[in-house]
Amino acid sequence: MTPFLRVLAVSFLPVALAATAFAAAVPKEYFVYFGTYTNTAKSKGIYRAKLDVASGKLSAAEVAAECVDPAFLALHPNGKVLYAIDERADPVKTPGRGVSAYALDPKTGALTLLNQQGVGGPGPCHLSVDVTGKCVLVANYGGGSVAALPIGADGRLAPATATIQHQGSSVNPARQKEPHAHAIEVSPDNRFALVPDLGLDQIMIYRLDAGKGSLVANDPAFAPLPPGSGPRHLAFHPNGKFTYVINELTCTMAVFAYDARRGALSAVQTISTLPPGETVQRGQSTAEVIAHPSGKFLFGSNRGHNTIVVYAVEAATGKLTLVEHQSTQGRNPRHFAVDPTGAWLLAENQGSDTVVVFRIDPTTGKLTPTGQSLEVPVPVSAVFWAVR
Repeated sequence: MTPFLRVLAVSFLPVALAATAFAAAVPKEYFVYFGTYTNTAKSKGIYRAKLDVASGKLSAAEVAAECVDPAFLALHPNGKVLYAIDERADPVKTPGRGVSAYALDPKTGALTLLNQQGVGGPGPCHLSVDVTGKCVLVANYGGGSVAALPIGADGRLAPATATIQHQGSSVNPARQKEPHAHAIEVSPDNRFALVPDLGLDQIMIYRLDAGKGSLVANDPAFAPLPPGSGPRHLAFHPNGKFTYVINELTCTMAVFAYDARRGALSAVQTISTLPPGETVQRGQSTAEVIAHPSGKFLFGSNRGHNTIVVYAVEAATGKLTLVEHQSTQGRNPRHFAVDPTGAWLLAENQGSDTVVVFRIDPTTGKLTPTGQSLEVPVPVSAVFWAVR
């Protein structure tokens, strides 16, 4: 071997080893946990299936934990605990209820209830876990408030250490007479928590001290949206420079530049989630927004229209360009999920009790139906954890 080729081979060795390590690190299977509504005879609580990463095939769903309305789920960063809200929780009628902690067996996927805690208000609808795994944050739609609950060393939840009541209203008399905190997401650096409030047309911004379980109003305290928008959920771009907010009432997607130092949002773009020329019809609304792990694409769900909208993301500005609308092959996709590898999208059709699997084109972001459909009663959220 010549000296040049020897140097070339040595220089590429770390890259080859890194690629081999990455390939070995990619799990072959993921547990997928589905949150559901149990207000019908169909569902019993949280369901579990396995996703084969190579084929996108899902195993049959089975009950992982019997519980009431576990509509939204979140995993502890260590994968050992799953948290679930109870949307029927009312601090008067059901004291001490609102969010539950479950121990998760990483080998079998079994769930065991650890404890439950109240969330400081009625109608919890969304929760997240901070990056360090020290507290659970909850958004209460019914009461228009947010709460922070410390997490113990064993994953159990302590009583709320912070509860903040939102105030105000907006222009839609049917949906915006009072505040409705609809989600709570932690910034990538774990310093802020952002809360889309559907009733106020604002993204509330809080400074987060996860170790103390503290939420304090930021300066600026919020970012406004056009009256009547009804912000529902939000997603950070993987690079942390942009935030995307899906608006339930106007079927639009709002793009913000995110100032990580100040925790501030600056409006960049608003684009429809519906096909060009279409206006919002009765019974139509949006639900979930997810950024692809590559940062190249953004996805949103249209209820009533029963589609997933796909956008391409401009790297420099975060602006969106429409790619396509793909039918979810079911009714009322309240939620969908992208697996951690970015290969598969699971559309959860609440109205038809199905989870439909799509392959994601890594170049264009377009969705291709795989022909696989899993029966899950009233699916409304999903999270992934690697099978060990």
